[in-house]
Amino acid sequence: MIHVSDIHDLEKLTIHKVGNASKEESLVFSQSPLALEDETISNLLLSYFIQPFTNNAEFFRFTHEADLNLNEVYQYCRRIFEDRETFQEQSVNIAKHLYKHSTHPKIKGGELYIVHFSKCQVDGEEVEAVGIFKSENRDTYLKVYLQDENYQVNHDDGINISKLDKGCLVFNIEAEEGFKVSVVDSISKQNEAVYWKDAFLQVQRRADSYHQTENMVNMCKQFIHNKLPTEFELNRMDQADLLNKSAAYFKEKDHFQIEEFAEEVLGHPEAIESFKSYRDHFERENQEAFPDNFDISNAAVKKQSKVFKSVIKLDKNFHIYIHGNREMVERGFDDQMNMHYYKLFFDSEA
Repeated sequence: MIHVSDIHDLEKLTIHKVGNASKEESLVFSQSPLALEDETISNLLLSYFIQPFTNNAEFFRFTHEADLNLNEVYQYCRRIFEDRETFQEQSVNIAKHLYKHSTHPKIKGGELYIVHFSKCQVDGEEVEAVGIFKSENRDTYLKVYLQDENYQVNHDDGINISKLDKGCLVFNIEAEEGFKVSVVDSISKQNEAVYWKDAFLQVQRRADSYHQTENMVNMCKQFIHNKLPTEFELNRMDQADLLNKSAAYFKEKDHFQIEEFAEEVLGHPEAIESFKSYRDHFERENQEAFPDNFDISNAAVKKQSKVFKSVIKLDKNFHIYIHGNREMVERGFDDQMNMHYYKLFFDSEA
């Protein structure tokens, strides 16, 4: 959970204009931080910057293929934390770095806000933070006002404060490991990894409970869908049953233990052995370790809940959603119709 409670915690704010370099759009710098004298505007800005992050449980860290210290944004944020007097200088460096990576023809120019928060609460810990936010889209607003005892209507364009386009919060925690970083990109899901996360920020997910839970959920789903049917006589009903058992395990448990999961969900010794072998294969393929034990992140389970949806699609006529007892569904073949069928048992209907 991320939270900033006081507008006075928004210590410094500067705004630069960053265009698309490939279109020869300009890069314009403010000469000094903005003077935040209006409390209403300060509150609106605080909501605009922080609200998209409040329930974000997924965290990243800065990285670099050669040396963490070669990551530009990491270095500029670190300098701000070490000496707040360099805030404006480092904000210009951040804008220049973003401009250098704003070359794809689909990237829109916009205002870049660099913010220093003196206090920001993340997962119950109060630390200072640097915020990097970009607005790319503008909306049209109607203005209704009274003039000469009659109401008039006009329009203006501006930024929708309930829709942050791109953002990043860098918390002054674990500097030597690349800081704790939260990222938002609500515009370009397809190019998100290339432009904002990979090219500009150069971040990767932290090996925390959220990341570990998400990885294990995805691995379990692929094992049930892709691996088990090739080794055992497993029909769609059996797959649905295993997905339901997996979902129940992650929702009911606080801690993942691979031996416990294998016994409770799979049960059969040969299936358990296959699961462990598939885990080893998955580690090599993804070049990432999957620990035997870790705390389960409820936020990750909630986000990945669609992975466990058990749906059997029958031609183009029916979808059967399996939520519970596998024994309440029976599969067979009708010789007279020369077709397969499902028989459903139930006590009542809504």
